[in-house]
Amino acid sequence: MRKLFYNIGKLVQTESGELLRRRSGAEMADLNILEKAYMLTDEEKIAGFGYMVDLTEDKVRDMMADESIDVKDRMILPAFCDSHTHLVYSGSREIEFFDKLRGLSYSEIAARGGGILNSARLLHNTSEDDLLLQTISRANEIIALGTGAVEIKSGYGLSLEDELKMLRVARRIGEFTPLTVKTTFLGAHAVPERYIGRRSDYVDEIINEMIPVIASEELADFIDVFTEEGFFTVEDTDRILCAGMKYGLKPKVHANQMSYSGGVQVGVKYNAISVDHLEFTGEEEFKTLHNSETMATLLPGTTQFLDMDYAPARKMIDFGLSVAIATNYNPGSCPSGDVRYMMFLGALKLKMTPQELINAVTINGAYAMGLEESHGTIAVGKIANFFITKPVPSIEYIPYAFTSPLVEKIYLNGKLWQNL
Repeated sequence: MRKLFYNIGKLVQTESGELLRRRSGAEMADLNILEKAYMLTDEEKIAGFGYMVDLTEDKVRDMMADESIDVKDRMILPAFCDSHTHLVYSGSREIEFFDKLRGLSYSEIAARGGGILNSARLLHNTSEDDLLLQTISRANEIIALGTGAVEIKSGYGLSLEDELKMLRVARRIGEFTPLTVKTTFLGAHAVPERYIGRRSDYVDEIINEMIPVIASEELADFIDVFTEEGFFTVEDTDRILCAGMKYGLKPKVHANQMSYSGGVQVGVKYNAISVDHLEFTGEEEFKTLHNSETMATLLPGTTQFLDMDYAPARKMIDFGLSVAIATNYNPGSCPSGDVRYMMFLGALKLKMTPQELINAVTINGAYAMGLEESHGTIAVGKIANFFITKPVPSIEYIPYAFTSPLVEKIYLNGKLWQNL
């Protein structure tokens, strides 16, 4: 079905000609906006766009649209691309939130069997069907908030059986919802209780038992490691990424969240598609990332939740780096999939401009999932994932009024989404 959207007040993040892969440094201030525009979709793809003044009766007739939608001077933006989530989990961890407020650190809670290990126990005792239902609810929640593409990690299984369960559910989200889903195997999220004091033996299990099965069942697009003191070393990360790449899994790294862990360096060494968190980064990490193919993905919701110092986004951009922003939606350190709230934090705490923020959650987020050729901008031939806003006066309003409803309608794969 061909749909014509007309009377668009602002058509945001358009591309013509040779398509961008990502925006870096000063380019992140660039944002193409068509005022008083139209857009044509054909089935699941964007088929054209332009200015209303050029939309003659003859052109409308030639388009042969099956449906015409009056956007009534609202904005259209590409659907958000959330490149770092832990959407598949069971239960919640609100008690740990208040433990943090009473003064316990993230590491102290983990050492007491909380944190990731708590989520692993909850997940182990949850059936796959129940886990799917919980995750579908979260998926519908983030669609309503404007997200159209999402990366989903495992990592609360910590055994072959439970990691497979998580990844199967993540894949099924792409079948039960219109979200574009990329999946990541994160067996190296924490050392399970059965391997306490024997981390290297668990790394062996990941390499020799988990990766081959997960790859053979085609359940993961990426492989990830939590490279941090108390979790996995640079040497562990080196072994795991190398093993995953032999099976066609593209690297990602949880890097430099709580220390200068070396995660950035090992990620770039293996041409990781992204290194994520990055609260502890300085000039050495900037130089490593500069001119690399690796996206710097920041997770300000987690930084706020854990009451940490924020990643130096302003310095990163001024250094010429590419920056994406994602939610890290998870039960322990960011129980929110609201990309727009992350944009607010990006403005307030990371000192990013509205243009930089939109690039960070669209084209750069798409790049961090390997989706830059099909998602993240309004361009002919790309997937028709976009939303129509409620009346908003400017793009600056989007991160500014972060609790005001933004999305009037969202179209995914060219179809109007309705949460039944």
